[in-house]
Amino acid sequence: MNDVSYILKEARDQGRLTSLDYAKAIFDDFIELHGDRNFRDDGAIIGGIGRLDGQAVTVIGIQKGKNLQDNLNRNFGQPHPEGYRKALRLMKQAEKFNRPVVTFINTAGAYPGIGAEERGQGEAIARNLLEMSDLKVPIIAIIIGEGGSGGALALAVADKVWMLEHSIYAVLSPEGFASILWKDGTRAAEAAELMKITAGELLRMGVIDKVIPERGYFSSEVITMLKSDLIETFKELQALSAEDLVDARYQRFRKY
Repeated sequence: MNDVSYILKEARDQGRLTSLDYAKAIFDDFIELHGDRNFRDDGAIIGGIGRLDGQAVTVIGIQKGKNLQDNLNRNFGQPHPEGYRKALRLMKQAEKFNRPVVTFINTAGAYPGIGAEERGQGEAIARNLLEMSDLKVPIIAIIIGEGGSGGALALAVADKVWMLEHSIYAVLSPEGFASILWKDGTRAAEAAELMKITAGELLRMGVIDKVIPERGYFSSEVITMLKSDLIETFKELQALSAEDLVDARYQRFRKY
């Protein structure tokens, strides 16, 4: 198995920590909040408020399940539009109360079902991109497994984008890429090589800002490192004025 195939397998492994695991391990007194105040609560996206080094922080994440029933409840980590609207509600609340935002991303992509499309899946994702680009508080996005398509990008318009070592970030899945390019989804491993989807490759291209080394699926060292890096980076970002913060975020994405 080549390196990309190994990373692809690891990124999708059900044993990885979920967004909720990271939220509870890194942030003190984490309280989960629910609902988009419009349609319903979406279990594929979790969000709430916790404390980091004594400071209140808004935490949002795409949540995969730990077993079959949990995955069914979480729609296998594929959010509906109400999930993205819940995330946006919490981000705007964070802006109102001047709380920094952390997002954890692990999804193959947004749910493409008929109901999701009827309720405005594309609009919900586009709205998040627009609003996050102008959010006047610091945002750090961390890809902890799969970062798939617009479903991931809807939570990744951030001042800093980090990836765990064995995670992937791409415009679509390697299977989808192979199906489109060669009409053969079994060539996913070959497609993954061409797509440059690993953390190391994306860091070299400047798409992300940091790679977090992994030492197994749960490591107190990884949690400690993430916590320390978040504290340090938020201090740097909060030293900027709101105007400079938004401008730097805009320039970050314009350079692509």
